Amino acid sequence: MEHRNNNHGFLQGAFILTLAGLVVKLLGALYRLPLARIIEDEGMGLYQMAYPIYITLLSISTAGIPTAISKMVAEKRALGQYRESHRVFKISLFILTIIGLSFTVVLLLISRFLADNILANSKAYYPLISIAPAIFFVSIMSAFRGFFQGMQTMVPSAISQIAEQLGRVVAVFPLVYFFLPRGIEFAAAGAAFGPVVGAIAGLFVLLVIYKRQRRIITSEISADMSSFTESTSSIAYNLITFAIPITLGGLIIPVMNLADAGIVNRKLQLAGFTVKRATELYGQLTGMAGPLINLPVIVTIALGASLVPAISEAIAINDHRLASYRASAGIRVALIFALPSAAGLYALARPICILLYRNSEAGVPLSVLAFGVIFLSLNQTTASILQGIGKTVIPVKNLLIGALMKVLLNYSLTGIPEINIRGAALGTVTGYLVASCLNLAAVNREVGIIWDIRQMIITPIVSTVAMAISAIHSYKALFIYTNSNTISTFLAIAVGAIVYTIFLLALGGVNENDFEIIPGIGPRLAKILKELNLLRR
Repeated sequence: MEHRNNNHGFLQGAFILTLAGLVVKLLGALYRLPLARIIEDEGMGLYQMAYPIYITLLSISTAGIPTAISKMVAEKRALGQYRESHRVFKISLFILTIIGLSFTVVLLLISRFLADNILANSKAYYPLISIAPAIFFVSIMSAFRGFFQGMQTMVPSAISQIAEQLGRVVAVFPLVYFFLPRGIEFAAAGAAFGPVVGAIAGLFVLLVIYKRQRRIITSEISADMSSFTESTSSIAYNLITFAIPITLGGLIIPVMNLADAGIVNRKLQLAGFTVKRATELYGQLTGMAGPLINLPVIVTIALGASLVPAISEAIAINDHRLASYRASAGIRVALIFALPSAAGLYALARPICILLYRNSEAGVPLSVLAFGVIFLSLNQTTASILQGIGKTVIPVKNLLIGALMKVLLNYSLTGIPEINIRGAALGTVTGYLVASCLNLAAVNREVGIIWDIRQMIITPIVSTVAMAISAIHSYKALFIYTNSNTISTFLAIAVGAIVYTIFLLALGGVNENDFEIIPGIGPRLAKILKELNLLRR
C-alpha cells in the first residue's frame, strides 16, 4: 500500500534523530554525573534553579517558530513551491535573531531580581547571567533546524545536536574547576556557561552544512516554475500566528517548573526541612530523577520533529488516510518505547540512582516520576500530530489543564512531611496523565486513530510486565551473588531489555515492515529474525 511506503520516510527521520538524542544523552551523562559529584546537591540545586528560567525564556523566544518553519516549509515543498519555502526560512531567521538577542539582554537585566525574589536564593544570580547568552545562539540555530526538518532531512539537526552537546561537555569541567575555589555559586555558574559554548558549536555545524547544501537548494529554486509569491508580511504573520499557540504550550511546563522552584522549596521548608536540605531534595528531583525520565523521551521528541512536517505534507496534498496512518504509527512507536522505559525506571529506581549518583535518596522521587514517561511521551506525540494538522490551540489548552493539576498537587502534597518531595513527583505525573488523555481524544476526533488494540496496547503491556518482573528478580539474585550494585544493575537492565524484545517479537508487537525505518541494516536484521522465527510479516 502506498501510504505504508510513504510512512517509512518520516519514521526513518525519527530513528535518525533518536540515535542523535541517545548520543546527546550519553554525552550529557558524561558531564552531569561527575558534575553532580563535584558541585554536590547544593550546586546542582543552584544550577537547576537557573535552568528553568533559561528554558522559560528560550521557550518564549523559539519554541513555536521552528515548528512553524518546519510545517510551512513542508507544505510549500509538497506543492512544489521551493522558492517560497526558502523565503520562509530567511524571514524566520531574521525574526529569531532579533528575538534571541532581545531575550538574552532581558535575562541579563533581571537576573538579580529573579534570584533574590523568585528563587529566594541570591547565589542563583551567577548561573543566571552565565547561561543568558545561550538564548541568542540557540534562537539562530533553531531556524536552521526548522528549515532542514521541513525538508524532512533530519541528519543536519542530528549532527548539530551532537556537536552542541560535545561543546557543552568540553567546556563544563575546566570552567567548574576554575571557579570552584571561589565558591559553589561560581562553580554552578561555570556549569551554566556550558550551554553557551554548546550552542555556538551546534550553530557552526549547521552553518557549514547549509553552505554545502546551498547548491542543491539553489537548483531547486531555479527549477521552481510556480508563479505564487507570498508577501513578506504574510509569511511573517503566518509564522507568528501559527507559532504563538505552540510557544504558549512550550512555555507552560517551564513556567510550572519555575513555579516549582519556589513552591517546592518553600513548602519543604514549611514542612520542617532546612534551606540546604530543601535545596538538596529539589536537586534530587530535578537534577537527578528528572534527567533520567527524559532519556526515553528522546524517542518521542524525535517522533514529534518528524511527525509535524510528515502530517503537514499529507494534509497539504489532501491525503487524510496517510495522515491517519502516520499519526497511528507515531502513537504505536511512542508506546513501544515508553511503557518498558517507565517500568524499568520504577523497578530499578534506587539501584540506578546509586549507580549513577551514589545517592539512593534520588530513587524516591524517581520511583514516582517514572510513570510520567508514559504520559509525557503520549503528550508530546499527540501534540505534534495536532500541530501537524494545524490544531495548535488544542494541545495548549490540554497541557494547561494538566499543568494546573500539577501545581495544585505540588502545593497540596509537598508540604506534608511524610510525602515531601514525592508530592512534586506525583503532581508532575498526574499533570501529564490529564494532558495526554485529552490529546488522545482530540487526535482520534480530528484525524482518526487506527486502533490495533492487540499490537498497540496489549502486546507492549504484556511484554513490559514480563520485563519488569525479570529485571527485579534478576537484580535481587545477582546482588546476592555478586554483592555489587553496578554489576547487578547493568545485568538486570540487560536481562529486562532482552526479555522485552523477545516477548514483543514473539507476540507480534513489531513486524517486518517496521525494520525498514532503520537505515542500512534494517532489512537484513529483519531477514535474520524471520529465519529464527522471531518476526512476523
